[in-house]
Amino acid sequence: MPITLPNDLPAYDILSNEGVMVMSPGRAEMQDIRPLRIGLLNLMPKKIQTENQFARLIGATPLQIDFQLIRMSDHESRNTAADHMESFYRKFSEVEETGEKFDGLVITGAPIEHLPFERVTYWEELERVFAWTQTHVHSTFGVCWGGMAMAWHFHGLKKHMLDQKAFGCFRHRSLVPASPYLRGFSDDVLVPVSRWTEVRQSEVDAIPALRTLIASDQVGPCLIEDPDHRAIYVFNHFEYDSTTLKDEYDRDVESGKPIAVPVNYYPDDDPMRQPSNRWRSHAHLLYGNWINDIYQTTPFDLDRIGKGEE
Repeated sequence: MPITLPNDLPAYDILSNEGVMVMSPGRAEMQDIRPLRIGLLNLMPKKIQTENQFARLIGATPLQIDFQLIRMSDHESRNTAADHMESFYRKFSEVEETGEKFDGLVITGAPIEHLPFERVTYWEELERVFAWTQTHVHSTFGVCWGGMAMAWHFHGLKKHMLDQKAFGCFRHRSLVPASPYLRGFSDDVLVPVSRWTEVRQSEVDAIPALRTLIASDQVGPCLIEDPDHRAIYVFNHFEYDSTTLKDEYDRDVESGKPIAVPVNYYPDDDPMRQPSNRWRSHAHLLYGNWINDIYQTTPFDLDRIGKGEE
């Protein structure tokens, strides 16, 4: 089954050409089926690139997905055209006011790692989002800074600045193979990483409500489960395209910023060579497993989400 996207959203043609099944809202309404409603709260500057990355993974499952794009109410994007934002995004305040519910919500990262959470301009509204997920979302997936922000809000789990950017592709271990989120995972997983902050495993272990599912000896916890809040947090970037790290590296080199060659990314660590994608299959597994778990546990009646009944 396809993912439902507006047929004039850039991702519609991009994913269609990649072989991902996509469907316009008009066609979707003709099917006698209850699609999963999945929202993307997009905090990244390059909105379209991020839309494509997550729609690609979420749209690869056998289920019909109603994909909704959401933005912070008072934060204006400086990197994405205003007409795109106006056409395809809804403000969170509007979503909140309608009282509508979602089977799943992805909260993306944001390039504001250096700021204390409380100094982020939209932090108060984001805390409203976190509280809203407990009554209006069946399962929430916090990604990178978004995951760290959720873990801080719900558990006081600190983020720590790194002396050097964790940048490249790092080996991770699957710690809980029986987890529904890790079905089909190899014991050893390569994951793209690009961040200046970390959470520490010792501090995660001190919070009984949290369980680490994937971790690296080099860059720490990667995937953490928070059952009490029906959430999972991933601090690295399974969703990245093959060239995302390359684009970040080239950008910093061109601007004269100090940046190391991404670890274990280019063949022979040579930036002149084309990188290859060695994490794509696990990216599809992770998001496919998340969608499958939602499908197995979410109420058929959307109104029952957040009422303690499944």
